[in-house]
Amino acid sequence: MVTRLLGCVVLCFVRADAGVTQTPKHEVTEKGEAVTLRCEIISGHTALFWYRQTVVRGLEALIYFRYQAPLDNSGMPKDRFSAEMPTALVSTLKIQPTEPGDSAVYLCASSLSTVLQNHLLLMQKPTCFLFSIHFLAVVLGSPHYRKDFI
Repeated sequence: MVTRLLGCVVLCFVRADAGVTQTPKHEVTEKGEAVTLRCEIISGHTALFWYRQTVVRGLEALIYFRYQAPLDNSGMPKDRFSAEMPTALVSTLKIQPTEPGDSAVYLCASSLSTVLQNHLLLMQKPTCFLFSIHFLAVVLGSPHYRKDFI
């Protein structure tokens, strides 16, 4: 009998310095500017995920890469957001132009293996995800407020 975990994810949380690096760690920008978030993952990981978390919408999956190819980008706001994975270790998420509603915590995660089927993450065995967190704030006003915001 095969047991499947539907809609259930087992996560092993570890410190960001254990392998997933996201730069910059925080960013404050004005409405209309362009922002590029960069994520570097552990060598050997084959899956990369970008997430966004806000108070209103909670945690949202934006895009999922497997072996550098985007497999599911249904969560990406396609008019201003774009993501790519040009190498096996690096991915970028670009927002252009930024809007106040883009203020959020952006997370990059990597994993050794997963199976994506019918937009549900099915796990055949526990998989550890390594997370890195990025905070983005889009503010209205002049750039001199940036230093005091974070």
